[in-house]
Amino acid sequence: MEQQPTADPRGAIETVFRIESPRIIAGVTRIVRDVGIAEELAQDALVAALEQWPRDGVPDNPGAWLMATAKHRAIDLVRRRERYARKLEEVGRDLSLSTPHHVDEPADPDAIDDDLLRLVFTACHPVLSAEARIALTLRLLGGLTTPEIARAYLAPEPTIAQRIVRAKRTLATRGVAFEVPYGPEREARLGSVLEVIYLIFNEGYAATAGDDLLRPALCEDALRLARVLAELMPKESEVHGLVALLELQSSRAAARTGPSGEPVLLKDQNRSRWNRLLIRRGFAALARANAVSTGVPGPYALQAAIAACHAQAYAYEDTDWHQIATLYGLLVTRSPSPVIELNRAVAVSMADGPEPALAIVDTLATEPALRDYHLLPSVRGDLLARLGRTAEARAEFERAALLARNARERALLEERAVGLDRPAAEGPAGTAAVRCGRAGPRSGGQ
Repeated sequence: MEQQPTADPRGAIETVFRIESPRIIAGVTRIVRDVGIAEELAQDALVAALEQWPRDGVPDNPGAWLMATAKHRAIDLVRRRERYARKLEEVGRDLSLSTPHHVDEPADPDAIDDDLLRLVFTACHPVLSAEARIALTLRLLGGLTTPEIARAYLAPEPTIAQRIVRAKRTLATRGVAFEVPYGPEREARLGSVLEVIYLIFNEGYAATAGDDLLRPALCEDALRLARVLAELMPKESEVHGLVALLELQSSRAAARTGPSGEPVLLKDQNRSRWNRLLIRRGFAALARANAVSTGVPGPYALQAAIAACHAQAYAYEDTDWHQIATLYGLLVTRSPSPVIELNRAVAVSMADGPEPALAIVDTLATEPALRDYHLLPSVRGDLLARLGRTAEARAEFERAALLARNARERALLEERAVGLDRPAAEGPAGTAAVRCGRAGPRSGGQ
């Protein structure tokens, strides 16, 4: 099919690259064995697209075009290093040598999955600090910018930038293998791998910045990686707990946004649109997590249990908020975090009323990690509104809107501030955006 030039393909290029960059980086890392160089080659492919697509038109399969372009540049680099013959033999089985202008088929999905998982384990190597592992993986697999990672992880931007640069340098100088390890070494990296998969899903489930609330491709990648990991490590309770959490959260996707992409709060969602297959898969994964657990459930299993409480309620009014508040109490004990405590306050507000919840939220006002976290004033504004303290509530919603980086969330918060002049709705309409864990999927409101 002949390609037609596009008037302004820059938006298409940026969108495709954001979606495809994790796969491209993973595929190129297999060739060059250096994640830093792989990221540079992926950027080179983006530059080539910016130069050629405005002139020649957007290809029928833009993701495959970018992948092929990056891989060909990787081969050129290997040739220049005088290792072409050996490297070509290693990658010959899965590398298409067709030119990027005539790519008709995408890469093998199974091979993509393997490469993504290898990239996760490589970026989570113990030679890196825990913070560096998370920042690097979010950059490479989540496709997040440095400001977005800083926002999601509640850290200064220069700190995140330094972590990413040092992490790539360390992996290169230490010669870390591009592989999924086995035995004790795999188990040693498991905690970091679970966390980055979790955070990648979260960025897709509730985008930190931009015009769209959802980034479905990130959710799909994270869920696929979690499922693969569960097959590799069937006796690890927390792996199954993470799978359960992501399955249950994914089940709500179709109901979480309206026709124009606007957020639909949990109490207003059409639950007939929740995906019952994903709910059943989530329940099954949670049962497996409990079956292989050797003690108190871990943080992911507890969050999955919270999500299961929502999934079991066929109507919002049927939600067992007392059970959810209890589970959050256990979660904050297992994994202390001001964000989890904020989630617990939301559940307490529904179980016992806004007054005790406000007391919890007020204790979080001085937490440095929540200083610029828009969901803190959002929750506080809702609680104040329910207590009839309208002027204070409006100020909190306005502050939350100023802090929000996502356009959809900002619009929702602005509407909440304006809507205080209308009759108040029942329930925590403004608490939709609370995230579980350090920065995890939302359970309390969406």
